[in-house]
Amino acid sequence: MKFKRKAGLVVSSTILAVSVLAGCASNKGSEQATSGDKDEVVTIKYYNWDNEIQAATTEQYIEQFEKENPNINVESVSLVPGNSLETLKKLDVLMASGEKVDLVMLPHADAVFERTAQGVLAPLDEFYEKSNLNPEEEYYVNPQYEGKYYGIQNNVVQNYVLLNKNALDEAGLPVPKLGWTWDDFAEYARKLTKGEGEEKQYGAYFHNWSLYANPMAQIQFKHPFLTEEGKTNFDDPTFEYFFNLRRTMEKEDQSIKPYSDVIGAKLNYRTEFFNGDAAMLLTGTFTINDPGDLENYPHDFKTAFAPVPLYSKDDKPEIFMGGNFLSIGANSDNKEEAFKFARFMSTNLTEARTELPGWKKGDVKPLVERFISGKEDMYDVESLMYTLFESGVEPLPTSKVSITYGSQLDQILTDGFSQFILEDKSAKEVQDWMVKEANNVIEENSK
Repeated sequence: MKFKRKAGLVVSSTILAVSVLAGCASNKGSEQATSGDKDEVVTIKYYNWDNEIQAATTEQYIEQFEKENPNINVESVSLVPGNSLETLKKLDVLMASGEKVDLVMLPHADAVFERTAQGVLAPLDEFYEKSNLNPEEEYYVNPQYEGKYYGIQNNVVQNYVLLNKNALDEAGLPVPKLGWTWDDFAEYARKLTKGEGEEKQYGAYFHNWSLYANPMAQIQFKHPFLTEEGKTNFDDPTFEYFFNLRRTMEKEDQSIKPYSDVIGAKLNYRTEFFNGDAAMLLTGTFTINDPGDLENYPHDFKTAFAPVPLYSKDDKPEIFMGGNFLSIGANSDNKEEAFKFARFMSTNLTEARTELPGWKKGDVKPLVERFISGKEDMYDVESLMYTLFESGVEPLPTSKVSITYGSQLDQILTDGFSQFILEDKSAKEVQDWMVKEANNVIEENSK
């Protein structure tokens, strides 16, 4: 992703991917009122999946916001600390029971669409209009359902590749630049693979998420599962290509850990990279801080960064940008206050922020420099700055497709890839099965 400049350097990017997040609360009492409506103090509840570290960040946001807005108190409620998927399940139960939800963090756009279709989220259009804001000029991704906006992008996730710089140097390989392809990636993985048994260093690591079944569809298509006409994209040639590439890397080159080991041992992708078990890792910008976090990820090598490989050198360097989204509950009595806090969080670039913002108008380079400050010896700084700011990668235009059954299509992809890699079926056979299953889901949901 290329962060464009506007009166200085401004971010320009946005999924997956993938979220990591103990509830903290700034609970200064229940709603209270002083003299007159003007001085009424309201409390809004903000639901999330904050773990202990992120709760401290949220507390900083709340303290800053309440100082500027003395009539609004914010209570942070972490439903399932560190687990966004379990948080969604708990949230759905709360909302179904009629619990008043003022503001909620959702892990991706599909989570916004699913709950919008259920009627539990409020449209944001009137608040944008009152604030004289055009969301398309403010954020990289703006989830729309039936023509109305329902999510404020709090952070942006750009995918990139982490590389063990020491391993690259030992193999005599340069840090890749924009334009390298997945064939090049496989070649790098072959050359970076060394050792045997427990001492083996694999050239790369692919986790069990659908992202790694076909990164091209997940990163370089406007929608990971559908064309802009609303048809399945599982018949795209990149699926057959990448499935076969995965099989070659696993079975012939033995440059990636077997998929059966990945799912059987419940491996952690960060640990695989920072333990030195894999020399390359496709991941996202939520890992920028990790190379300098030696307490949680002890390692002795420098980390380099590269843009996501392309299917072909002729491909446009555009990639999908994901993130987390803030949405307002449909039954909230404090929608205006909730919107105000959501805007505050999403545009805040102070010391509290630990992720890249989804807000287009902030100067992001100083933020990255702060993230790595004092730990520069663990980073190949030149490749990090190139990948984020100079490579020429642009955000894909936002898809016009909004569906509520993305999780079903995601499961089809996961099941299809498992059949291919574990049952030794052909890519074409599995692709035909995936297309048929996806068409059934699309047809069922269009009734």
